[in-house]
Amino acid sequence: MTTIVIASGNRKKLLELQAVLHSRVSPTLKLVPQSDFNIADAVEDGLSFVENAIIKARHASTLSGQPAIADDSGIEVDALGGAPGIYSARFASHYLHGGFPALPTLPAGAVLVRDNPDANNNSLLLELLREVPDAKRSARFQCAIAMFRFPGDPMPLICQGAWEGRIVHEPHGVHGFGYDPLFFVPTHGCTSATLTPDVKTALSHRAQALQQLLSRWPL
Repeated sequence: MTTIVIASGNRKKLLELQAVLHSRVSPTLKLVPQSDFNIADAVEDGLSFVENAIIKARHASTLSGQPAIADDSGIEVDALGGAPGIYSARFASHYLHGGFPALPTLPAGAVLVRDNPDANNNSLLLELLREVPDAKRSARFQCAIAMFRFPGDPMPLICQGAWEGRIVHEPHGVHGFGYDPLFFVPTHGCTSATLTPDVKTALSHRAQALQQLLSRWPL
C-alpha cells in the first residue's frame, strides 16, 4: 500500500480533494491528510498560487517521508485588479492591515463580521464592488496543484485549473465554502454554493487541476 499525503489543514478543501481523487485512484493507494502525521500547516509566503502549492507539498512530503499533493487556490476579481488572489483566505485581514494599497477604502458605514473569516471576506468583497455593474464583475477561481512524488523531488508535477464566472450582489446557496455563495456560474445560472457537491466537484478549478494531474501521473 502506497500512501499519498494531502497537504491541507482546511477540512472542506480536503473533502473536495478526496472526493475527486478517491474516484480515480488505484486501490493500492491510500490518501491521508497531513494531520495523520501531526504535520502543521506550512507558512505560505510565496508570491503566486504555484509557489504556495510547492511550499505546502514540499513541507508535507519532507516531514512525512511520503509523496504529497498540495493545492493553492483563490479568487481573482477583475474590477479589483485581480485581488484578492493568493490572499483570498485572509482577504479582510490583509486588507485591514494595509495589504492592498491600490484598493479603495471601505464606504462609510461598512461593517465587517470580524469573528467569521469567510463572512468577513465576502462582506468586504461585496462592499468594494457595491457600485460595480454586472458587466464589470467578472472573476475566476484559480487553482494550482503541486505533487512531490518523493521527498526532495526536484521536478514536482504542477497542474492548473481556472473556473470563470462573476460576482453577484448578495450571497446565495449553502453548499461549499469561501466565496462560493458569491461566485455566479454562467453555465448553470446559479452560484457555486447552489450547486450540489457532485456537480461542483465536476466543474471546479480544483477538479480541473486534479484531472490534469491524474492524466499526467495516474494514481
